Amino acid sequence: MKKLFYTFLFFIISSTSYAGIQGVTGTSFTFTAKDGYIVTPDANSIYMWGYALNNGNMQYPGPTLILNQGDTVTVTLKNTLPVPVSIIFPGMSNVTATGGDAGLLTREAKPYNGSVTYTFTASNPGTYIYYSGTNPELQVEMGLVGAIVVRPTGFTNRAYNHPDSQFDHEYLFLLSEIDPKIHEKAALGKYDEINFTDYWPVYWLINGRAAPDTMAEANVPWLPTQPYNCMPMAHPHEKVLLRIIGAGRDMHPFHTHGSHTKVIAVDGKLLESTPGSGADLAYFTFTNTSVPGGTLDAIYVWTGAKMGWDIYNHTGSEPGICETVDANGFDVNPPYEYCADHGKPFPVILPDNKDLTFGQFYSGSPFLGGTGILPPGEGGFNPNGGYFFMWHSHNEKEIVNNDIFPGGMLTMFVIEHPSVVLMNP
Repeated sequence: MKKLFYTFLFFIISSTSYAGIQGVTGTSFTFTAKDGYIVTPDANSIYMWGYALNNGNMQYPGPTLILNQGDTVTVTLKNTLPVPVSIIFPGMSNVTATGGDAGLLTREAKPYNGSVTYTFTASNPGTYIYYSGTNPELQVEMGLVGAIVVRPTGFTNRAYNHPDSQFDHEYLFLLSEIDPKIHEKAALGKYDEINFTDYWPVYWLINGRAAPDTMAEANVPWLPTQPYNCMPMAHPHEKVLLRIIGAGRDMHPFHTHGSHTKVIAVDGKLLESTPGSGADLAYFTFTNTSVPGGTLDAIYVWTGAKMGWDIYNHTGSEPGICETVDANGFDVNPPYEYCADHGKPFPVILPDNKDLTFGQFYSGSPFLGGTGILPPGEGGFNPNGGYFFMWHSHNEKEIVNNDIFPGGMLTMFVIEHPSVVLMNP
């Protein structure tokens, strides 16, 4: 299983250029509540409900709405399901609903071709969730959930209206779980037999996919109802914004290897003591706790500092490197090397290849961007000589697919040499 996992990953990391979070832009949208199936890496298929864009495929999660601060947004929901459905928009302002029938939390689209129209104002930048307000304990589990990103006025590289939230790359982490027993009963229309007291998920997902599918490109044809991936990549010193959303019933401790994250916002609110002070209440953590229905924004930076060797394999005699050092010990010029390690050799003598066991991500060299000679059939899954770090749930049972490891709520984060162009999402 591990060999298949790494073979699959080899074909994932060969694309060319970086783009932002996948989603739809605009101010007027039509969603259609539909049923369909998603697939899991253990060759299972699971019956789902989901929001389709216009009359396209049901998708899980629903379309990510990428909005601008101040937008007045209209979402028309059409329903093809055998039950009433709706959408609620936590964190949005001036929400109104017209058409359909009155429900407990909002107006609902009737079963089989009912519709309702929602209007709201995206008043504040940040990361938000939307989901069905109709029988949400069932309908969110079935897949009626999605993400909203509201960009601050005048900025595409900040999460909020302050430079403390500036980033170079952003990635969505919509975390959820699935109990197939519930979906099997829903597929048969046996809603009265669904019992949440024995809820027992066996799949855990990021953006609607379980690993290793999390690392396939977005919109691959073999996952037609799971368009969104999660394959974070960066260069040293670049700021990576994690937009984390709790889209299920359970809390998830999401852990980043390689460095800590700085949590700058919770539930669409910058962690500031007073308006305009910036994220002065931000905190550092190695594990981000995602709570059901909540969101948080965190910034991750990997610098290569204090590795104990020169990650670029410099000898120390190269001109122009570390001639001017900033207050934190880094060269002021690209690639901003940590100067205390400049010119330091790798601290051990590597054994002969015949005495080594090779990990699939070993490029043949311990240096960033470096490659070396490998025996036939060994390594080879790291063509650019990047550093791979696992990002995953720290609840160990959540990194499996129905008890098969590796899988579940897991992806890889890759630090690439500054000369490498990062892949598409």
